[in-house]
Amino acid sequence: MDIFVRTEQIINGHVVTNRQLETLAAVEKTGSKTAAAKMLGISVPVVHRYIAAIEEAVGSPITKSTPAGTILNDEGRRILETFITTELRCSDNHNFTICCSPVTEDLLMSVLSALKMTDVELVISDDEHNIRMMKENLADFAVIDDPLYLFDAEEFDGTEIGYMGMVFVDNGHSFIKYRYGAQRVAFMFLDTMDRKYTIESETFSLPELLGSKKSFFIDEFLLLRKGIKLRSAVDPKVLRHSITAIYRHEDKTVNRLVKALQARNIR
Repeated sequence: MDIFVRTEQIINGHVVTNRQLETLAAVEKTGSKTAAAKMLGISVPVVHRYIAAIEEAVGSPITKSTPAGTILNDEGRRILETFITTELRCSDNHNFTICCSPVTEDLLMSVLSALKMTDVELVISDDEHNIRMMKENLADFAVIDDPLYLFDAEEFDGTEIGYMGMVFVDNGHSFIKYRYGAQRVAFMFLDTMDRKYTIESETFSLPELLGSKKSFFIDEFLLLRKGIKLRSAVDPKVLRHSITAIYRHEDKTVNRLVKALQARNIR
């Protein structure tokens, strides 16, 4: 007898089905409602209907249209992260699972391709969520951007795999905070300078961050991978911080990953 569990969410009293959540995940993965429809083998109007049903439950939009396609906004990302986590909880047996943020996503994908690790699950979220995945035994390996979060992960083994600097775009005292990267390190830097500032908003979206006209911090490595050049108000080396891999214990898979990541020589 085969038994499996599928999840649904109750948002503001409205049921959001597994199929609707799978569609949201497909939009995030492909960056397009049309591509999501093709991926799932459904029509584009059905994709629009599923997304509209989630938005009706939330009471506001969960996606944004950009010149490059469709991205999830903060509400959409929260729903998707909850879906990914609960799906893993319901799985009796999941593949080797790695967590990282968008800052190191391209790096991890490149390493996994080079190692031909095609059966690995890759979860993209922020450090706080990724450490929670490790604590709940839903992930086997995580790459942490902000070293301050390591105090919340002392039960795990860890290895530094490199260092990154941060770009400081200074457009005045009003800041927008990016959800990913070593943001706590960056704002501690402002505090040591006695800099007066206000965090007006927080975003999951890189395009929203770049187009905000507010001050912000972002990891230099992410900009380099995206081919984006920004002038920094300080030398990025001033905000240099470690990137650390955490895991429960060393084994062949972990050692291969750590060595491959260190070989990329992130400095």
